[in-house]
This record gives sequence, C-alpha cells and structure tokens, in this order.
Amino acid sequence: MPRTAVPALASPVPRAADSDRRRTSASVVLRSVLEHGPVARSTVARLTGLSPASVTEHCARLAERGLIRESAVPRRSNGVGRPHVPVDLDDRRFLVAGVHVAVPYTTVALLDLRGRVVARRELRHGGTEPGRVLARAAEGLAGLLSGVPDRRPLGVGVAVGGWVDRETGTVVEHELLGWREVPVRELLGARTGLPVRVDGHARALVHGERLFGRARGSRSVLHLFVGNMVDAAFATHDEVHYGPRSAAGAIAHLPVPGGTEPCPCGRTGCLQAELSERTLCRRARAAGVTDSANPMHVVAAAAGGNAVARRLLVDRARATGRAAGLLLDVLNPETVVVTEVGVMHFEDCLNALREAAGDSRAAAVLPTSFPDSVLAVAGGSVMLDALFRDPLSASPELI
Repeated sequence: MPRTAVPALASPVPRAADSDRRRTSASVVLRSVLEHGPVARSTVARLTGLSPASVTEHCARLAERGLIRESAVPRRSNGVGRPHVPVDLDDRRFLVAGVHVAVPYTTVALLDLRGRVVARRELRHGGTEPGRVLARAAEGLAGLLSGVPDRRPLGVGVAVGGWVDRETGTVVEHELLGWREVPVRELLGARTGLPVRVDGHARALVHGERLFGRARGSRSVLHLFVGNMVDAAFATHDEVHYGPRSAAGAIAHLPVPGGTEPCPCGRTGCLQAELSERTLCRRARAAGVTDSANPMHVVAAAAGGNAVARRLLVDRARATGRAAGLLLDVLNPETVVVTEVGVMHFEDCLNALREAAGDSRAAAVLPTSFPDSVLAVAGGSVMLDALFRDPLSASPELI
C-alpha cells in the first residue's frame, strides 16, 4: 500500500555525553512551566530547587526548540524593581498526533502541548487486519494535519488495549482484535514518516492524568480502564510500572465474586467478561433498552429517563468499584482514576463505584479528567509523556 503523505520531521540531533543530567533538569523546568506558567524564571528556580543560572540556561534551550516563549506582559515583583518577563508553554507551533485503536473503531486526533484536542475523527473498522487499520489511521492523520498547515507534528502516540510492549512498539496480544505480535511502531512510522511511540491505553491515560488531569501532583496513581477491554496501570512518583515486556496491568481474568458471565478462557466471572461494554450492550438488548452494540446508546437511554438503562449502568459501576477496591487493597494508591462510561456521565454511578470500593477510600476514587475526549487524549499522551520526560531530544532543533 502506498505511503500516506504526512509532513516529515527531521531526526533529533545527537546529544553530548552529559545529556542525561541536562535532559532531566530540562524536563523539570518544562513541567514547572506547564503547571505554573506564565511564570518567572526565578519562581521556576524556587519551585524546582535548580539554580537561577541553570533555569535560565534550560529556558533558553527550550525556547530555541519552540517549546516555551516569553509572555507578552512582564510582571513586577511587589510593584518595584526591574520587571520579570515570565515564560509560558508555547502551544502555537507544535502538535502531537494521537491514535487510539478500540475494538469497533480507531480514533485519530491532534493535540497541542497542553493536551487539548485540536481536531479528531473516528474511523470505523472495515475489518481488523492490522495493516489496514493502521493505514486508515495514517490517512486520517494526514487529513487532520492538512487542516492545520501552520502547525508542525512532533510525532504520533498510539494507545491500544491488551498487552502492549512499549519498548518495541509492539502489540503482543489483543484478544478481541485478534492481533498477535503486531509491530505497530514500525508499520505506522513507515506510513507517516514521523516518530511513533506505542503504549497500553490504561498506562497512556496515567500519563495524561499526571500531566494534565486531576492526578497531577499525586504521589501514586492507579488507573482502571473499563471498556470492551478492561485493564489497569499503576504509577508511583511519576514512574509507571511496566514489568517484563510491559506486561503489567493485565487484570482481565481477575475473578469477580458472584460473576456469571462465561469467559473465552473457559472460566466464569472473569473481570473483563463481566464488565465489558459488549456485555453491557448485550444485557441492554436483552432488557429491551436498545438494539445497538454502542454503549453510548445505553447512556443516552439512561439520560432520557430509562430506569432499566440507569440500573444497568449503576450495577456495572458497582462491579467496577468492587474491582477497584481489590486493587486499592493490594496497591494502596493515593489516587484512583476510573474510565468507565456510566461513571463519566452520572453521579449515582460514581457514588455506587465509590461505595463498592470502600467508603473510607471514596475520596481517592475519581472519574477520568477527560470525559469528552478520553480516547483522543490516550493516544496523544503517549507522545506527550515522551516530550515532557526528555524535551531536548523529543523536540526538533529549529533553524
């Protein structure tokens, strides 16, 4: 198949031997500007513990790469003395592309450096053969990028359910798509000409939450993703736990007490079989709520006053809460973020989830920070995490 034309990005310039220390400090500075900007360099030094000279040097490097800029309005300290010229994130030049591959469709999107969705599109699958799905994703991204010719793409982040090996950019196994050992980074990179990073969607959303969401500043975060696929991710002190070949977070076959759904593994009551959106929609069809396989139609019915639809969503949220409670007991995170359609849209679903998770921990359980754009943010956050971790090599040199 022909390569899709997407604006090319020059390969990063190799760094000096001391770049690891320099990159770490640059990351700290960029994160501080993201969180506090517009902010004076002296304030960044105070917040980060870096010397004023070091902050000034890193700000210059980040400005050279187009990642930060001086704010238009200088500020005076206590109204006297020389005005400080604050710096802020420059979200005008660059974008990252995001791809989220779900079971029925792929979401392609463009995000700015603050994690805000600039454009997005859903592409229904006409078959799940990996080459075809990724080719359509590349074409969709090319179409979105053609609408913003003045913005430069830094790369493509891809989020997928199932077992994803981040280091090799490979989907090792996605049961529902039928994917095995799919080299996503290689395939999509060849079609776009852009750097590509790949991760599991639960881990991708942990990155999004800690950068742009409610979990910012939290010392430990558990994310529970409940869609057609059910998986989890856990991070402490900004580091997501991956495990050997990035296999951590596989919870699909955890047993649910009282579960009745048969699972393809041969058992009954596995977590994914019980909580899958496929199960929700099948139950909704059996109850006469909808004849659709789209979970948002169940949400719409509940919002329109259908008591049966609302009960199905509350029951699912309660079962999700029991699963969250088990993980809370094992991992004891400071914050739990849950991505689940009922919890995102209805307060009684969130309350049911919190109650099932345990009243003493209810305040720690939060819905996703991105209810209207969660899949787009998942894809984009894979690349944005790489940028904010190592901005001096993940961003291009400007000439």
